[in-house]
Amino acid sequence: MAASWACRGFRAYVGLVAFGILNCFAFSADNKKCDQLLNGQFICLEPVINDSTQEPVDCYNNTAQVDCIPAPNITCIDSQGILRQFDGETMAFQKSIICRNTSGYRYTVAVALSLFLGWLGADRFYLGYPALGLLKFCTIGFCGIGSLIDFVLIVTQVVGPSDGSSYIIDYYGARLTRLVITNETYRVPHTEL
Repeated sequence: MAASWACRGFRAYVGLVAFGILNCFAFSADNKKCDQLLNGQFICLEPVINDSTQEPVDCYNNTAQVDCIPAPNITCIDSQGILRQFDGETMAFQKSIICRNTSGYRYTVAVALSLFLGWLGADRFYLGYPALGLLKFCTIGFCGIGSLIDFVLIVTQVVGPSDGSSYIIDYYGARLTRLVITNETYRVPHTEL
């Protein structure tokens, strides 16, 4: 009989400890920083776009900052360290987004030069490759084959400016992103239907 009371007392003690641990987790989950919120608990505003570069204003080291607003009735610690409940209209933190480094080379100009004057090497001169431009000029675009290959390479954005920067493309335009496959890339096996 005494053993059963001891067992019940132990169960009650374990229950209280578990309840206390759960309360600690619940308390700390409510008081997390706003920049640690899950997707769907906040929305980030669209960045301000620079008209000349077609990239977000203040784009440095391929990143820019955008203001983010938590959803209504979300309580978190804002960027100033204050715990508050948000109304869905107040900015709480900034998030980094990816942007491209541009240096004045426009994609549309490069494609037009490659299409119409590629046989003279104008596209390569424009992109900063004078040796290849001169070679294309002297061989009349490698008898047209080199001009066609260069046109495909420029349209698919494989060939870019010689300084390593990106083309100036409309911010909401057709940008290509190169996907790199390495040994760490997870590949999903095909299953038979």
